[in-house]
Formats: sequence, structure tokens, C-alpha cells
Amino acid sequence: MAAVKIVPRVPKGMRDFLPADMLKREYVFGIVREVFHLYGFEPLQTPILELKETLYGKYGEDAEKLIYSSQHPGGKEEVAMRYDLSVPLARVVAQYENQIKLPFKRYQLAPVFRAERPQRGRYREFFQCDADIVGISGMAADAEIISLITTALRRLGFNQFVVKINNRKLLTAMGTYAGVTDAQLPDLYRSVDKFDKIGAEGVEKELLERGLAADAVSRMMALITTRRPGLGNLDFVDEIMGSIPAAVEGLRELRDLAEYLDTMNVPADNYEFDFTMVRGLGYYTGPIFETIITEPNLGSVTGGGRYDDLVGMFRKESLPNVGTSLGIERIIDLMDLLGLYPANIVGTVVQVLVTVFNEESRSASARLASDLRAGGVRTELYMQERAFGKQFEYANKKAIPVVAIVGPEEISAGVVKLKRLSDGQEVTVERANVAAKALELVG
Repeated sequence: MAAVKIVPRVPKGMRDFLPADMLKREYVFGIVREVFHLYGFEPLQTPILELKETLYGKYGEDAEKLIYSSQHPGGKEEVAMRYDLSVPLARVVAQYENQIKLPFKRYQLAPVFRAERPQRGRYREFFQCDADIVGISGMAADAEIISLITTALRRLGFNQFVVKINNRKLLTAMGTYAGVTDAQLPDLYRSVDKFDKIGAEGVEKELLERGLAADAVSRMMALITTRRPGLGNLDFVDEIMGSIPAAVEGLRELRDLAEYLDTMNVPADNYEFDFTMVRGLGYYTGPIFETIITEPNLGSVTGGGRYDDLVGMFRKESLPNVGTSLGIERIIDLMDLLGLYPANIVGTVVQVLVTVFNEESRSASARLASDLRAGGVRTELYMQERAFGKQFEYANKKAIPVVAIVGPEEISAGVVKLKRLSDGQEVTVERANVAAKALELVG
């Protein structure tokens, strides 16, 4: 009986990345890591599986419906796949509090899992890229996170973007000012968060349909639709509801944040205070921010904010915490769309292909490959028994920039012939200098 053929495929919402795609991803990962290190953030890795008790009760009911359970047969511990990198961070800070020195500046670049309905741009497994500062309550930490964001995006080649900044305390104060009950606040936030998609009229209509009083909706719309340059939005809100305690605290934090951003030389064109921006996760406690690519208008690429209470779910006393998540998957796609990858990113890591002239010269080719590698040249030795022309064809298909030839004549003369395929430039070089010349040709 013939074996049943298995159709090769991945689960819905999961992806493979072939080498050409991985090289682009690694380029982005590398730039981002460099920026994290530049700002003094250190790497952290946590397991894909966490205890269910670690994850549940942190994100809100809607989000927790998307958490993957992952139980093994006979297992006594109830485990689930991580939903994000923030809750694992809070668990780590509490678990290793005697080993971690504050402030703790960490970054993590790792896959997370959500049982989303797969669609374009939305996957069930995707990478998150987080940077957080634990242990600093002042706005200097929030400003450093925003400075980090702007530096990373500029180094990746993005020029037209803005970090939208709001404060959860201000959103609470706005609800108080508008006369919205605590029970209605989630509906209020959900509608306001759609401002960029459905506009002011759409938000107003939706708030009314949700049962909010017309006068409350009117007061709320006046607050969120104001557009004044610089600190003008803060001044406007201060005039209207500066007597509400939550507003006083929220405005003070945002004014302090603006002052720190100025001293850190974050360009004023790269951030603005926008009261329509509402982060979805329920654990934010202070400033929140989201980065939008503006020209062309391509939507959000980062999100984050201050969440001072999360660590307290794992230890007696909480610790202040502020962080951001770079939408690394979206950034990778947008860099392709905008042509931001450098021209020297090709579909292979190989810089030189060492050809094999014939069986008698194979050992000489192997020694040459070893010498090139010792000289820091990323080298592939051709291993199949094929004609010379087929070897060049292979190099062309893989976009290997340089081919090395060491036939009987070259062996006798103690030289190597190098050929750059992009323009046909060909040089003959002594064996002692072959690595340096190869790197020169690669460029």
C-alpha cells in the first residue's frame, strides 16, 4: 500500500521566510539592535510558553480570547503561548528582583502568538520588538523611549513620521468632564480610537449610538478635535478642565515630557499631542504614544506607553515602567514598499563562489575557500560535478557577486582569478592577497 503524500503547508496565520526575505529581516533587526545598544538597552529572552496564571487577567477579555493554550499530555501545569512581551517582562522583574539592578533597560525581539483571524498583514505568529525602562517614574524615561523610536526609524530610512502622544489620565479626565460614567468609558475609548478611520462625524455618531448623552458627546468632541501647534493642545485642555485632578496630573506629565524631548533634541516635527489616540490595552496608566508614517499615510508602526501597575501583579509593590513596541513586521513590509533597503542586500550571504575547474583541481579549490574564509570572506565552495558554465549560472541565480577561478594555469602560477559578475571586471591576484582583493570587488 502506497504511503499517503502529505501536502506541504504551514498552519493558517503562520509563515516561512526564505533566505532572500530573511536577509531583509536580519538587516532591520540589526539596525534596531544597534539603536537599542546605543541607548544602553540590554537583551532579554523569555520562553515562548508561560503559565496561564502569568498571562490571564492582564490584557482584558477581548485580548485574552486570542491567547493560545498549549497543554502537553499528562502535564500538571497549565501553560499558554505568550501573547506579548510586556507581561513576561513584568514576571521577570518580579522573579529576579534580587539580580536585576534598577533602572532596568531591556529590549526583546521575539515571536508572539495570537489566535487572530488570519488576513493581510495580520498573522497568528509574528515578531514583536520591545524596549522598556523599569524603575523610573519621571518623564525622562518616557522621553528616552520616544527618542529611541525616532532614532530607530530615521536610521531605517523613514523621514516622514510623527509620534502621537496622549495620556490615560487625560482620557479619564475627559470622561469625567463630559459626564460619562465609569461603565461607559470603554465604549468611549473604543469610539475615539477610530477617529483616524471614521473621522469626527463618525465618532460622534457612534458615541450617540452607544447611548452616551448628546451633551456629553458634544463636550467630548470639542476636546478631541482641537488642533493647535506645539503645546497649544495642552493649554486648551488646561483652560477647560484644569480643575479635574486627573487632568492636572496628566497635563503635568505631558508638559514635563515635552521639556525632556526638547533637551534630548527630538525634532518637534516628529511628535504631537493628539487626544484622539487611545491605546487598546487596559494596563496603561500614564502617557501613551503611537507612531504614524505620514507621507505617504501608511498608518501605525509603533505603540507604547507607561504602565506602572503591571509589575505589581507579580510582587508586593509595583515598579514604574514605560516602554514601546516597534511593529517590526509592518516596518519590514513598508521598507520594501518605500524602497528603503540598501542596494547591497542581495538574496544570499555568500560573497564569493569558488569554482572547481576539474577533479584534479578540487583540492586546490577547497584550500582557496579555506583561505578566503580565514580572511573574513563569506565563501561557498561549489560541490556538484558540473560544467564550468553551470557554476557561473549558479552564481548568477544566487546573486553571488564574485566568482573565484583556480584552474591548472592559476595553480601553476600561484595566483587566483576573480571575476565580478555585475560588470564582468576580472583580475588576477596572488594567493596571499586574494581575500583583500575579493572584499574590494564585493564592495
